[in-house]
Amino acid sequence: MKKIGPPAAFALLVLGAWELVVALSGTSESVLPSPVEVVRALGEHGGTLAPAAWTTLSEVLAGFGVAAAAGALSALAVASSRLVERAVYPWLVISQVVPVPAIAALVVVWTGFGIASKVVVIALVSFFPIAVNAIDGLRAADPGLLEALASLGAGRAAQLRLVRGPAALPYFFSGLRVAGVLSVIGAVFAEWVGSSSGLGYLILQYNNEVATPEEFAAIVVLAAIAIALFAGVTLAERVALPWQRRAE
Repeated sequence: MKKIGPPAAFALLVLGAWELVVALSGTSESVLPSPVEVVRALGEHGGTLAPAAWTTLSEVLAGFGVAAAAGALSALAVASSRLVERAVYPWLVISQVVPVPAIAALVVVWTGFGIASKVVVIALVSFFPIAVNAIDGLRAADPGLLEALASLGAGRAAQLRLVRGPAALPYFFSGLRVAGVLSVIGAVFAEWVGSSSGLGYLILQYNNEVATPEEFAAIVVLAAIAIALFAGVTLAERVALPWQRRAE
């Protein structure tokens, strides 16, 4: 309750202020709907939002899984050799300069309008924080422990299993949390560029129809997906790293 109470109270405060501002200003719902109107839109259009949410969630989970695997493997490769690090790491940073919409448009051209294009875009957007955090984690291993293992004849595999891997896991999960939120953003961009389903597609449709309450409702569902993914990664971290929980 100590952890849930403050954010819940803040959310209620923001929603109350939002409702009050809309009511006192007389703002049209096509410009800024009140929270009550958004909730009403959620209820009235649940039959449309639910399948769209499932489509987007499927894309997000697939792209996020690909990004997690690729990020972990890339981190292992970069951390295994100084030469590989000098060759690859700058390109990881440069890859983040390219605007997401531009990437999404090109990926659709290359892979078509199916789910593959969405998975690729989501993976590209989510990959960087996972890889960089995992690399930092592998670098954070205690040098003294590594030297002790080396003196006992332990090879790279043993050092990874006993020292580097455990040291990198908290960093890896931090990257996963950030990537989980970014994956939802990537899904929206991918659906905007080329899709006939999903929440991103619905948002475009509602925007064209000036159906602002429905557009806000779709955004609320997207936010719920991002929060659920963030919470899922946090729960997985607590299970995988019980010593972290005891240290809190």
